Amino acid sequence: MAELRDATARDLPAILAITNDAIATSEAIWATSPRTLEERRAWMETRQDAGHPVVVAVEDGTVLGFASYGPFRAYEGYALTVEHSVYVASSAQRRGIGRLLLDEMIARAEKAGMHVLIGAITASNVASIALHRNAGFSESSPLPHMGRKFGRWLDLVFMYRLFDTQSGEGSSDERHSSF
Repeated sequence: MAELRDATARDLPAILAITNDAIATSEAIWATSPRTLEERRAWMETRQDAGHPVVVAVEDGTVLGFASYGPFRAYEGYALTVEHSVYVASSAQRRGIGRLLLDEMIARAEKAGMHVLIGAITASNVASIALHRNAGFSESSPLPHMGRKFGRWLDLVFMYRLFDTQSGEGSSDERHSSF
């Protein structure tokens, strides 16, 4: 059974390998060139220095996946909205690792007082969309042709989960609208 823990510098090679595999083989990350260890180190340090989590799922000393969240947009009005990422090594997919990591991001975002946890998902990624639906996320309408990878246009769906729906005016349905 996989265990979760905060990532350390020792985990960076595994995080890099999972990231670069997703870049090379999937539409989950819309980058087309591999990342470097230095880029991943800077990414992790920036997240952790800001108080945002970087978590790894580990089994028998092997990193099976990682998750994190960070700012959604730079403006102050988005301060309580964070965007998460969950990536699982291809050899560990369909074992519940993604759900374990997503649940951890939900728990940490809620505990940190965030109002919205959001994920940007390729519209054709039915497994990730189902995972998020099952974890209580709502989805936006697809945004067509938001990016390109592997020679084709990709549509984007935002999946979002609201916290703290008891504060503010009106019900959560009255306070937000679909994207």
